[in-house]
Amino acid sequence: MNGARFLSLFTTSGLLLLCVFSLFCSNFSPDPPIIIPSECSAENNSVTIAWQAHPSSWVEGYVLELDDGNNGAFREVYCGRETICTVDGLHFDTTYHAGLKPTTTLEKGIIVIPSAYRLRSVDEKYQVAWFQPDPRTAHQDILFLNDNLTITCQSLDDRVVLGNVGFSKGVHYWEVTIDRYDNHPDPAFGVARFDCTKDQMLGKDEKSWSMYIDSNRSWFIHNNAHSDRTEGGIGVGSVIGVLLDLDKQTLCFYVNDRRQGPVAFTGLKGVFFPSISLNRNVQLTVHPGLDIPAGDEDDENRLMFNERVS
Repeated sequence: MNGARFLSLFTTSGLLLLCVFSLFCSNFSPDPPIIIPSECSAENNSVTIAWQAHPSSWVEGYVLELDDGNNGAFREVYCGRETICTVDGLHFDTTYHAGLKPTTTLEKGIIVIPSAYRLRSVDEKYQVAWFQPDPRTAHQDILFLNDNLTITCQSLDDRVVLGNVGFSKGVHYWEVTIDRYDNHPDPAFGVARFDCTKDQMLGKDEKSWSMYIDSNRSWFIHNNAHSDRTEGGIGVGSVIGVLLDLDKQTLCFYVNDRRQGPVAFTGLKGVFFPSISLNRNVQLTVHPGLDIPAGDEDDENRLMFNERVS
């Protein structure tokens, strides 16, 4: 077994997971665990790794470690007797190094998690990051329909819902359609940290950035600071676009395929989750993983995005 290597390549739910493992052991260590590719999978920013003990070895448990995707230090993500583990919160298009230790043996590997893809036309396939509003982290007043892509609220107060995938790099564009709009509410659209406040309008705390908009005009808001009032509102059938460019560290907004105001926010670093706040007077449907609208966005932004996802 010393110096043995193997390659396992498989697809699951439109995702590609490539595992290359190098096995290291000594005459005094248990043989390394055996990875089970058919039971491993990747979905969005999560990966599930399954393994079994080597037939010639007896071990009490396992320790699974993962680096930060940037050749940084390893961190322990699982310790126990189970032989399967799902790791959440990983980043798209990032190479992670994993270590699986039965007692004193370390099995090193590389895990490559590409973006999910969505078929945008008959002969074109774009690499995009797919997400959905997440019932697990949303305020309890948020109501979900249509496989969680349509949301409303049972409260007159604003409540926040996050997407189930966080972004730390790349360019991402999604849209939200206004399905119902009563009594001139002002829903907010943007991004937030995972631990943002969820019982008030998105953008009122320091961990969220948004555009809120009513039937006549919009404003940008972060940490309760309002800016860039822009004429032009929404109604039933309106489409809000959100463009998060983490290569340029910017956030821009669109209404019905046209830029709404200037670049809203700059200097965005870290992990951001697509986010919305709304009350009971509005119902919305989210459309993730789309192309930049062919409106008045700058051509350089559009070119860089198309090159990145083609």
